[in-house]
Amino acid sequence: MPSTESPGTPLEVPGPEGTLDRALALVRLLRAHCPWDAAQTASTLVPHLLEETHEVVDAIHDDDPDALEGELGDLLLNLAFQIVVAEEEGGLTAASVSNRLVAKMIGRHPHLFGGGAHKNWETLKAHERNALGGGDVGVLSGLAKGLDPLTRAHRIQERVAAVGFDWSDPSGAFAKVEEELEEVRDAMAKRAQGGAPPDKVEEELGDLLFAAVNLTRLAGAHPTTVLASADRKFQRRFERLEALTQERGIVLEEAGLEVLDRLWDELKEEEKP
Repeated sequence: MPSTESPGTPLEVPGPEGTLDRALALVRLLRAHCPWDAAQTASTLVPHLLEETHEVVDAIHDDDPDALEGELGDLLLNLAFQIVVAEEEGGLTAASVSNRLVAKMIGRHPHLFGGGAHKNWETLKAHERNALGGGDVGVLSGLAKGLDPLTRAHRIQERVAAVGFDWSDPSGAFAKVEEELEEVRDAMAKRAQGGAPPDKVEEELGDLLFAAVNLTRLAGAHPTTVLASADRKFQRRFERLEALTQERGIVLEEAGLEVLDRLWDELKEEEKP
């Protein structure tokens, strides 16, 4: 990001150290003195915002406080950029963003701020959507278009659960997963015999995944979190499997499933506490 300032005129960032105001002041300074920063729009900055968000998540998953500190700073810079750009366009101010956030959180925590008894989070959000939409807003309206499918399934299920369309415990979700699994088996068997439409298996697989997400939710977890953990575990174990085959002089590509499966079980035993 080249600057138009000469080396003899160093710039100082106003504002108290370590505050959001300081980050906003930094972005305003960059917008005023750096051609690259000045040329950015809310849309051109979206890829950077998404990338920095993923890097924050990686640092959290890696349990790396030092990396997390740096990545959170990068994410904060991108958030500050979006606020400053919107300020310049006249759509909002940093104060209006902050005030709206505070008002929203007070409204969603009536039991903490003297506004009444504790209420379900999704129920409170539904009331907010209805207030903004004049009282004629569907339960599933307003879901972010960019959500990944797993998160979208989770959010859909949270929304409908808030209006009572949900099991009271995971046992119903267990049964639904079993039901959908059998339907996948049936569709695949019929396809193998030429008696099922090509897209029937995909439809049933989608239903199975949706049911698995519901079971995960009712178990108190988030599908993207548990799947990311499973991905990391599998990758770690498979990399150890590759190393083990080299140690024992086994050609990975020629070993066959029986041999590799036996080594896999061996590695799983080693990982047990």
